[in-house]
Amino acid sequence: MSLEDLYREVILDHYRTPRNKGHLDAPDAKAQGINPLCGDDITIELMYDGDKVGSVAIDGQGCSISLSSASMMSEAIKGKSRTEIEELTAKFRGLMSLDDGIDPGVDHDHPGAALGDLEALEGVRQYPVRIKCASLAWNVLAEALEGT
Repeated sequence: MSLEDLYREVILDHYRTPRNKGHLDAPDAKAQGINPLCGDDITIELMYDGDKVGSVAIDGQGCSISLSSASMMSEAIKGKSRTEIEELTAKFRGLMSLDDGIDPGVDHDHPGAALGDLEALEGVRQYPVRIKCASLAWNVLAEALEGT
């Protein structure tokens, strides 16, 4: 299996079986974002445990890229502080080539070592219109964090 095939399988797995799907009873933060160009709609809810994200829930509808990215993001931020999430977000934006000069730290000889499943989305940047799909959950996350 090629690396591209492996990444495709990771994306499809997160799309078919999204992690942290649902709602929280009493979230500390909540935000929703819509990509009107393709109809993606993502809601993120957060509950804190001290200064770290203790629980996260995602819900919405959209294409496989937006929903997979939301699922991967939800796993990646659990247990992390705001500073750690901001660093991870910067690396993700670098992976998508949204912020030139930010090295996401991806080592193609060791897939997943730097960013885990998120590295599967690296190929999206070849299709600029799909970068908005992959970035939607991250933009909604930033909005949720600003509200707390």
